[in-house]
Amino acid sequence: MDDLVQQAMRKWPNVPHCHGWLGLDDRGDWYMRDDAVQALGAFPQAKGSKLLHTKLIEFIQRNYTYDEHGQWYFQNGPQRVYVELMSAPYVWRIQADGSVTDMQGVEQTVSACILDEAGRVYLKTTQGLGLVHTQDVWLAAQALEQGRWIIQEKSASELALEFGFVKSPQQRASSVT
Repeated sequence: MDDLVQQAMRKWPNVPHCHGWLGLDDRGDWYMRDDAVQALGAFPQAKGSKLLHTKLIEFIQRNYTYDEHGQWYFQNGPQRVYVELMSAPYVWRIQADGSVTDMQGVEQTVSACILDEAGRVYLKTTQGLGLVHTQDVWLAAQALEQGRWIIQEKSASELALEFGFVKSPQQRASSVT
């Protein structure tokens, strides 16, 4: 986490959390969801505006983590901005050499490969569970053919529970209050 963010957290410790305003889709794209978008429905049916500013995306990714309930958030200074997940907390990229990287290009070590009922491919790494980017599924198929990973089949609904993440912190916050 950025030092500037940690300083802001110490200076303003009681800033309320923000729910529903940020989403992460299956291609690793971040979406800003204002009040008007949220009124149209839940993420991903109402995605919002795709973030394109490289420095903002890098800032979000550097300060992206989870709480004790498995809710992922972006620490924006003193405020937690909880993230609505389309499928999983990460979207992995597979490189031509077969290596796997996170959204910031950090190489990952794969410990499991999972196929859901819709044919989506997930990888468990030391960092956590993530969906393989749609453009890289053929590289995942090559890795499976080469015997680099053994595939397990699970339903998408099982993944959040098994890997301890909350897809919709906004929905959880509504049900807790």
